[in-house]
Order: sequence, then C-alpha cells, then structure tokens
Amino acid sequence: MDRNAKIYVAGHRGLVGSAIVRNLQAAGFANLLLRTHAELDLTDERVTRQFFETEKPDYVFLAAAKVGGIVANNIYPAEFIRDNLVIQSNVIHSAYLAGVTRLMFLGSSCIYPKLAAQPMREDALLTGPLEPTNRPYALAKIAGIEMCWSYNRQYGTKYLAAMPTNLYGPGDNYHPTNSHVIPALLRKFHEGKLRGDESVTVWGTGTPRREFLYSDDMADACVFLMNLPDDRYQALLGSDESQTGRFEPPLVNIGVGHDVTIDELAKAVRTTTGFDGEIVFDTTKPDGTPRKLMDVSLLERAGWKASTALADGLQTAYAEFIATN
Repeated sequence: MDRNAKIYVAGHRGLVGSAIVRNLQAAGFANLLLRTHAELDLTDERVTRQFFETEKPDYVFLAAAKVGGIVANNIYPAEFIRDNLVIQSNVIHSAYLAGVTRLMFLGSSCIYPKLAAQPMREDALLTGPLEPTNRPYALAKIAGIEMCWSYNRQYGTKYLAAMPTNLYGPGDNYHPTNSHVIPALLRKFHEGKLRGDESVTVWGTGTPRREFLYSDDMADACVFLMNLPDDRYQALLGSDESQTGRFEPPLVNIGVGHDVTIDELAKAVRTTTGFDGEIVFDTTKPDGTPRKLMDVSLLERAGWKASTALADGLQTAYAEFIATN
C-alpha cells in the first residue's frame, strides 16, 4: 500500500479497528478515513454507498461489527445476525461499486464447527455444526466470507477474509455482561481485589482451551497481509471450486498457534491484577466450544508470526483498564 493511499477503517473505535489505526499511523499512513457510527451509519445502505462514492477509498479494513461474549450472544441473537449481515453487505457491495483495490473482512474463529479437528485449518469451514451460543454471529461472518468469495469470482475483486482468534488489548470492552473472557476476568479480579473478596467466580468448568492474540499483533498481521505483493496476495484469494474442484475460501487464520485452559487463564489474570483470593468455577454455566485453536501455518508461510506473550499482553491490557476505568 502506498503511504498516501486512502484507507478506510470501518469500526475504528473498537478493539480491532483501533489497533489497525495505530499500526497504520505508526507505519506512516496518514490518509486514513475514520467515521464514528454517528457520522456514518453502516446499516443504512444509502448513506454507506454515498460515502464510498464520495470518498473513493483505495483500501478497506472492515472491522465494524456487533460483537460480544457468550452472555450477549445468548441475549441478543437477532441483533447479532441482523446487524452484522446488514453492515458487511452494505460495505462490501459499496466497495465494489467504488472500485476499492483491496478489502479485508474481519471475522472470528467461531466460524468453525464446534467440534472441528484441532488445530482448525481454513478448509474446516462449513464441515460441521456450529457452537449454538454464538451461531447467529458465526453465520453472519460465514456469509461475509462467502460474499467476498463470490465477488472475487464474479467481479474479479480482491477481497480477503481474516479470522483472528480470541482477541484482547487496548480499547477492549469491559462491560460486566457483554464483554469477552479476558476483559471480563480482568474486571472481575480487579473489582474483587478492591472489595477484598475471598474468591472470584468464573463461569464454566475451567477445562475449555482457548487461544488468545494481543490486538496489536492482530493489527500487524492484517496490515502485513494487505501489504503483500500482488502475486502473493492473489494466492490467498481462494479459487472457483467449480473450476478447480478444491475448497479454497479467501480466508486466512490469525492466531498464536497455542492455547491455554480457562483455569490457566484465570490464574494468569489473578496474578496480573494482584488478587490473592480463590478462584471458584460455576459449573452450572456454559463452557462453550471445548477447544478453539487456530492452525496458523498459512499465515506463517506468508512470513508473519505473533510476538506478544500472554503475560506481557495481560499486563498492558490491565494497565489500560486501570487508566480508563
């Protein structure tokens, strides 16, 4: 990407989008298009198309989405499928009409089947039932991947889907019920420490395994992929299965390649926050998918690997949480 290229980061205030903006700015990209939801409602097809027609961005990072943890996904399933389908459809189609050079669609590892073989490869997509607690969100993201794939096949666009594993870091959502596991635990243990609680309760059995990627590492991977030379980038854009006979979606996993149990994570967060009480697991609450480990060999072959250790990332995230709450 040319340093003067016009780059639109949709969802620039969220965990993913803000990390991408920081990375781009640090690399010298100064011509960034940033709009809040109040300034640009991506669920409105007319205003989205008008924005693209007027601004004509060269590159798009589509990080705008309705996101949340297991509680939010259970309470608001209609919003999770409806809002995400509308946002991504409006942006992808408007990008095509405006002649965007490259678009990156950000999703989540929950697109893969609940019982997918571990670690999960990109071709595990659509091979089995999804985890029911986040199926509406996952189906919306799968539709986004298929939309990118379809536009590439029919219109010759260069749209790539990047699927990060579980993310955490600066700009995370620490809402008591709508947050993901790391911000939820950081808040729980921090507040437990302030109150002098003897214990902190964590949902589930503690046995599920999860992979965690620091948000700035994720952003670095996204910018790395968008900066690949044409031939190497084109090789990631999937193939027409009717022609090749191969199931090759335009999809790249972004992760660290190793995981921890929720029990191990809870102990790491306890250490990070300085809470000295016990950890109690509420086994009446759902565990979710037993394991979600990404196969990141495709990304590593392209030349990128995560660099932030979990303990270091937790310290940075906790410091930002204290500074902003």
